[in-house]
Amino acid sequence: MRTSKRTLLIVLALVVVAAIGAALALRGKGEATPPKDARAEAAAARPAVTVTVATPEPAELDVTLGANGNIAAWQEASVGSESSGLRLAEVRVNVGDRVRKGQVLATFSGETVAADVAQAKAALAEARATAADAAGNAARARTLSQTGALSQQQINQYQTAEQTAKARVEAAEASLAAQQVRNRNTQVLAPDDGVISSRTATVGSVVGAGTELFKLIRQGRLEWRAEVGAAELGKLSVGMPATITAPGGTRVTGRVRSIAPTVDAQTRNALVYVDIPDVQANTGVKAGMFSRGEFLLGKSEALTVPQVAVVPRDGFNTVMVLQPDQHVRQVRVEAGRRVGDRIEVRGELAKDARVVVAGAGFLNDGDLVRVSDAPAANPTAGATPAAAK
Repeated sequence: MRTSKRTLLIVLALVVVAAIGAALALRGKGEATPPKDARAEAAAARPAVTVTVATPEPAELDVTLGANGNIAAWQEASVGSESSGLRLAEVRVNVGDRVRKGQVLATFSGETVAADVAQAKAALAEARATAADAAGNAARARTLSQTGALSQQQINQYQTAEQTAKARVEAAEASLAAQQVRNRNTQVLAPDDGVISSRTATVGSVVGAGTELFKLIRQGRLEWRAEVGAAELGKLSVGMPATITAPGGTRVTGRVRSIAPTVDAQTRNALVYVDIPDVQANTGVKAGMFSRGEFLLGKSEALTVPQVAVVPRDGFNTVMVLQPDQHVRQVRVEAGRRVGDRIEVRGELAKDARVVVAGAGFLNDGDLVRVSDAPAANPTAGATPAAAK
């Protein structure tokens, strides 16, 4: 009986000790953990991101008008054969060669033409001899006309023979001239300075008169035929500079040569012709390309910020503006023209605003930030969240 009481007292003592220990543990835990509101306030007071800031800079930017269009030859000359039935003996140029006006591009075999020229010369000599004899007879007949030795009919016959001989001389001269032209046409000459854009001439072929042998881009000039809407035509004028960007990225500068007098009834666009000089120097620009370009209309003042400061969100462009209390405010802006690594912004952005550059993409409206002492010269540098430090 005494043993049972002793056991019961021991068990009660252990239970009391355990209860006291549990109470002390709960008390200590309650003192170490602050309320949830205190934790939220502490988290809110911690900077979200370390950022760099910059102020908008005024700049004078180009005012441009964009357009699309084809690149084509300014004028393309067709160089063909003027002789018929001659064999092509030599071709002296290839596609891409620059040629001068009067330069020999190809030659035909001239043996047949040379024989025809010789024959025409002989015929002319014969006609001249006949004409000389007829002229002498006519002169003697006119001398005897006063004596009555010859009848008037005979005198008329001698005079007619003289005129006929003269006509045959003129015909022989014309025939010789035609053969000499054929002889000159055995050489195909360039009609103007330019660049060979096409060649169909083949050595050994026999071609007919009028067959095209070469195509020539006259004076090596190309043109950009820009399609401009009717509403924008009034902004353009002859002589205005334009920059054309080829599909490969090559950029060339030209000037407006002319503006079409009519607008297409289907597309409501008009063609604006922009000269692109020196096709060989602009190796990245070729006839037949479809290119985009811009007309330089003038210049205007603009407010610019680094491009990385503009962050697209929810379909809008925004910037983060640093407030005096080191919190940021999200401001919607309209992105405009670009120059280098800066972009024009339009909207409710003050000229003296401090815009977040590096780190803008990590922020939300109202975040507390820490401003880095480093200058914002390299806006592409990544920002470091403060929690990671």
